[in-house]
Amino acid sequence: MTRYLRARASVCVVATVAAGLGLFGFGFAGSGFEHDRIDRAAALRTTATQFEPRDLTVYSADKARRLIRDHYACLGCHQLDGEGGSLAPDLSTVGSRLTPDAIYLMIRQPEMQVPGTVMPAQLMTNDRRVLIASFLATRGSGGTRAAPVIDPTPRAEGGTGGELYARFCSSCHGVNGNGDGFNAESLPVPPTAHSDSAYMSTRPDDTIYDGIHAGGRILGRNHRMPAFGRRLSPGQIRSLVRYIRELCDCTGPAWSRDGGAR
Repeated sequence: MTRYLRARASVCVVATVAAGLGLFGFGFAGSGFEHDRIDRAAALRTTATQFEPRDLTVYSADKARRLIRDHYACLGCHQLDGEGGSLAPDLSTVGSRLTPDAIYLMIRQPEMQVPGTVMPAQLMTNDRRVLIASFLATRGSGGTRAAPVIDPTPRAEGGTGGELYARFCSSCHGVNGNGDGFNAESLPVPPTAHSDSAYMSTRPDDTIYDGIHAGGRILGRNHRMPAFGRRLSPGQIRSLVRYIRELCDCTGPAWSRDGGAR
């Protein structure tokens, strides 16, 4: 147990240092995890009339487009100008469907706008959120679907590991974890095959947990694997880790397990 805690602490230290340096796009300088917790509380108080899209320069619009395409996980599910996934509505004309405030709040707190959505909130600064929402608001015009009143009441959401996997993971990783979900062909790299025991036995449980919680980018994998840490509870993520171990019928490296040798 001591070895596990030490290994886990090491992962946390590395992630914390990297976050502080801004390597993952959510550094502590005005945009870290504490700021994100404040953002979530603020979201509960935000009304649909508070967001006003910015007028963007050509440079700012290009920056927003690049953030969507190359930094955040948006195009793992959505499309923009013909590129991206097939799970969610096309962002190319989102401004013709949603009002600017609805776009902003959907980025900020999606589960409170569309109850039950699998879309997780992205870890990003509010400046970037405003930039991206302002850019998307220019994609089409005349959107009339406004943001609903935010419900601040947390809803209990359980489910077994298998049920959670079918809902949140199978569209890319496949129903049986073979990496052959219907959205897989829309991704720039193949999703991990969780049924591959040879590969998955090299991945510690805490690495799998971190990938689900913080997304592919934090593990040096593709950024279009979204971070579910703001959508799923720690218990739900642990259930997913256990289910992935069932899919691969394997355990992690001996050194990563309690009582394992180095």
